[in-house]
Amino acid sequence: MHKKLQLNGNFLFGLLLLAISVWAIANELREYNYHDILRAIASIPLQSLSWAVGFTAMGYFVMVGYDILGFAYIHRFLHWQKIALTNFISSSFSNTIGFALLTGSAIRYRFYSRWQVSKIAIAQIIAFVNFTFWLGMFTVAGLLFLIHPFVIPLQLHLPFTTVRPLGWIFLSLMGIYLIGSLVIHRPLIIRNHEFRLPSFQISLMQIIISSLDWIFAASVLYSLLPINTACNYLDFLGIYLLAMFAGVVSNVPGGLGVFETVILLMLSNKISAAAVLAAMLAYRGVYYFLPLLLATALLIFDEVKSSTQYIIKK
Repeated sequence: MHKKLQLNGNFLFGLLLLAISVWAIANELREYNYHDILRAIASIPLQSLSWAVGFTAMGYFVMVGYDILGFAYIHRFLHWQKIALTNFISSSFSNTIGFALLTGSAIRYRFYSRWQVSKIAIAQIIAFVNFTFWLGMFTVAGLLFLIHPFVIPLQLHLPFTTVRPLGWIFLSLMGIYLIGSLVIHRPLIIRNHEFRLPSFQISLMQIIISSLDWIFAASVLYSLLPINTACNYLDFLGIYLLAMFAGVVSNVPGGLGVFETVILLMLSNKISAAAVLAAMLAYRGVYYFLPLLLATALLIFDEVKSSTQYIIKK
């Protein structure tokens, strides 16, 4: 009886995820009219578009490392194909819809629980993945903000005039984290919760994988900008990371949102606003919308397969 209720619950939860995916696709089409997306993509050279798709594929491939490291962190084993499927679907949903703790985490719970991974282990993996995501940003941004410092737009209302202080802060945090993973072996108690630092090897791999994730994501948008742009990749990578950071700590008004606003502010004196907007529309389509479509198709296939097996067993 309990197993039957669990199967029914999984089936209903799968339908809920499908409904969310349909809503997300409709929302993307409503916010970025598909005619605009097609026109933006049509104005971009095929070679640039190919590079963007390639960087997107490499980025999502690298993201699988988040969950693989998560299983290594909790000393559990699961076949890499199952991990890759779960990671791709959850990453596609959380990247496009947002609310990672509700979307990506729910998908991880659905799939991993099916493969007998305990609730506690799944919660540990989810926390590990969400934490790892920011390590690369702090590392790459910290290095770039020190090597290639630039002025922060006043519209962001940040307490610094240049990004150099942020670079020192970010790299200091990364240094503390690596030293802690090397010398602290006992669990830390934070607000009555036990937190165990990963080994130094896992911590180092966290930083490498997350850094590659951010680098590939920025490469997608950069490859869609005009070929003769006056902004080199390292400068753009710093702008991209500042835009992401500003989206977390600032409340910049504007119809396009914080990320797009910062990109426009920083590139307006180098590239025409129309070209930047076209690149960002294409970026949304390639990096977010296409993976979401593929993830939705995989989710539908998995749901039909699970439902068929359930009916046969019944």
